Amino acid sequence: MYTKRKNLETTNARLKKTVEELKRANLKIVQQQKTLIEEERIKVLLQMAGAKAHELNQPLIALLGSIELMEMDKGSPDKLTHHIELVKEAGDRISEVVKKIQTIPLDETRQNHDESSIVNIDDKMTILSLEDSDDDFEILKAVLSDHKQISLFRSCSIKEAMQAVKENNFDLILLDYLLSDGNGLDFLRSMEKAGLDIPAVVITGQGDEMIAKQVIQAGAYDYLPKNKIGEESLLRILANTIEKARLKTEIKNAQKKIALMSIRDELTKLYNRRYFNEAIEKEVSRAMRYETDLVLCMIDLDYFKKINDTYGHLAGDMTLSEIAAMLKKCVRNTDLCCRYGGEEFVVIMTNTDIKGAKKVSKRFKELVANRRFQYNSYKFHCTVSVGVAAYKSGLKQSSVELVEAADYALYKAKAQGRNRVVTIDALPGATNL
Repeated sequence: MYTKRKNLETTNARLKKTVEELKRANLKIVQQQKTLIEEERIKVLLQMAGAKAHELNQPLIALLGSIELMEMDKGSPDKLTHHIELVKEAGDRISEVVKKIQTIPLDETRQNHDESSIVNIDDKMTILSLEDSDDDFEILKAVLSDHKQISLFRSCSIKEAMQAVKENNFDLILLDYLLSDGNGLDFLRSMEKAGLDIPAVVITGQGDEMIAKQVIQAGAYDYLPKNKIGEESLLRILANTIEKARLKTEIKNAQKKIALMSIRDELTKLYNRRYFNEAIEKEVSRAMRYETDLVLCMIDLDYFKKINDTYGHLAGDMTLSEIAAMLKKCVRNTDLCCRYGGEEFVVIMTNTDIKGAKKVSKRFKELVANRRFQYNSYKFHCTVSVGVAAYKSGLKQSSVELVEAADYALYKAKAQGRNRVVTIDALPGATNL
């Protein structure tokens, strides 16, 4: 009997030791999971802020475009001053983007939030709760009951919630993970597939740290364990999520503007030379593949320097801007108009033969010649010369050679007295395939 009792005590001691070891191991796993979740949250913040190196490439392209214009106009001090101002403006825009990146609150990347801080949500907020448990939804209602600026709506299934978000404007979604017709990941994927971008916070069950990691990777802005739902914690999550969404929107808008700057000429609003160089290669390749017509028109303002010298560079800028607008109205929507250089423009005309392009070019030339430009009290006229070159599928002709052909035709128009249109089928010396 004594021996059996002793063995039981020994076994019991070993079991207690094993239980303690399991508790420590479990605690370690939980801490590791929380660390992984915080890492995912940091990744989300970095993605929202546009902190990746390739996202900074667009503003650099904009600067390079201005520098390219400076190189072309290095003989004109006044133009250089203008281009330097454009460079400064691009730099200011980059600075604004950087400031927005730097506005990410530091406590967003900390594991422990200050529970004693007070969170105020003053703006009206419309929230959809995707929750199939009546008891859990009543808890959310009770927690938010004192905040009249928050309107809380409910859906009990993914299907019902998808219909609701398509028909209403919600600022935020509180999303339960386990649902009657799927789970939180299914809902997030359905949102993405439908092109809906509404901030979502996942409400997880106790101990669902790995699930929280997965939903954050899938696009959720944050998570909150059900056993930690309280007024302070929930309001903090709501405020932080709305701020993240605002920041994400501002970053996206800034990126769009920067991308637009890299391909558009700021003065004329036409595409710039960098964009033209890419477009002409694509159009020549397409014309070669499908054996379709393609024409390139190169336009130059006659005696433009005289306008700048007589009336000032602001008058010259106004003239360029107005002529660009006239050019856009004169061609089809499918034609691509670009500012090629200082006072040069190019137009890529697809599915058009050289006769049709010549007709359009002559009409544009006459419109400009008959236009009386006015800057302040100054009134003056301006003319243009146009060189037109057609791509010939039967000739061994590259995009570079097509540009050279149009440039040669423009040279001929200038040499023949300006204010005229000259067409050319191919450069002298071009060979048949």
